[in-house]
Amino acid sequence: MNNLRAVLLFVLLCGLLLAAGYFIAGQSGLIAALVLAIALIAVSYWFSDKVALAMIGAKEVEPADEPRLHAIVEEVASVARLPKPRVYIVPNDSPNAFATGRNSAHAAVGVTSGALRFLDDRELTAVVGHEFGHIQNHDTLTNAVVAAAAGTIMFVAMMGRWTTFFGAFGSRGSTSGLVGLVAWPAMVLFSPLAAALARLAVSRGREYGADKAAIGLTHMPLALAGALEKLEAHSLLRPLPMNPGVAHMFIVNPLGSVSLSTMFTTHPPVKDRIKRLQETAGLTEMHA
Repeated sequence: MNNLRAVLLFVLLCGLLLAAGYFIAGQSGLIAALVLAIALIAVSYWFSDKVALAMIGAKEVEPADEPRLHAIVEEVASVARLPKPRVYIVPNDSPNAFATGRNSAHAAVGVTSGALRFLDDRELTAVVGHEFGHIQNHDTLTNAVVAAAAGTIMFVAMMGRWTTFFGAFGSRGSTSGLVGLVAWPAMVLFSPLAAALARLAVSRGREYGADKAAIGLTHMPLALAGALEKLEAHSLLRPLPMNPGVAHMFIVNPLGSVSLSTMFTTHPPVKDRIKRLQETAGLTEMHA
């Protein structure tokens, strides 16, 4: 299902680029957009993880740099029977975690420096288990593609604004000038809408699925519940400064604020996730 979602997103983006190219420059723009669309498909599949990691400012670390984190990642990878992914750190005190990569053989897992500071070993292990859940559930390809898509959409919108701006004022009194004057505010409005539509390609249910997978890998639902509570509290106080188009990659919303419309949020409420984890812990105790 996640691979199908990624394919549909590719189709949506290609259609968007072709429409924008034709609207901005007619047939020549359509041809240029087709070339860009083909390049986008290749880049989004083969390099989307690198694009996403660059967008969030992640730095790869070796075992000598972060022995605690590497040991936990290696332990969970062994339990999950998956290759050990590359390990990354985002140097920011706002605690959070993420995973990306087109498949388990090309995966990356990381946390912020704040997560290392505020989470104990059990909580950090549960959080890493959650990220391995995304890898197991094939969420990471869609997540990385959406991040690359959001960046592409914003770039196209920016180019459209500048192209139509100069086209409008370079052709006063002409039809192309009128189109430019209409297109400029359309692109301004289209940019955030298109980014929101790209984020909608990410199912909010994926977080519940990754939480469930983390329980199977670490057997620590209460540790994950405690970690989520800490992560959300600190994120609200100290949001991560980054493009909203990559917010879906993180275990909790890194932007701090909650959208007024739940239709445009990429994460289910943390309190609901904690409740499910606590209920699971209760059921585990009953059957122990």
